[in-house]
Amino acid sequence: MTDDLTATIARVEQEERELVLAAFSYDEAWRLGTLLYATAVERGLAVAIDIRLGDQQVFHAARPGSAPDNDSWLERKGRVVRRFGASSYLVGLRHESRGTTFEEATRLPLQEYAAHGGAFPLRVTGVGIVGVAAVSGLKGSEDHALVVEALREILAG
Repeated sequence: MTDDLTATIARVEQEERELVLAAFSYDEAWRLGTLLYATAVERGLAVAIDIRLGDQQVFHAARPGSAPDNDSWLERKGRVVRRFGASSYLVGLRHESRGTTFEEATRLPLQEYAAHGGAFPLRVTGVGIVGVAAVSGLKGSEDHALVVEALREILAG
């Protein structure tokens, strides 16, 4: 494992420990989704955004330049979070650090799961994971970073 990969895994693990919400409801989902959308508009990003509360899609938006394929990526990355209890980026990085790929190690159907950056667990203190925030349209690391940035802003109040 390279030093860069080790450092990236440690950073993402720290993000997941830090980015824990006091509560998360439909209103918070709307706030997070609209924040992600406004950021994408401001930066001219062609992304699709998906927020889930439990298994329910409570926010979805797509920017010009995104495609129906992005919706598939959102769903596939979100399934990784729900199944493995960690961000889709972290799950993929951990497999890479073991010298394999998520696909090789899990043998899960590619049309249903994607361990690429962009889906992040929505954790609530004392409860655990209550949903998923996901972005698709950029490089996986950039999709992940966009969600992290928005969650940091939400937590900052």
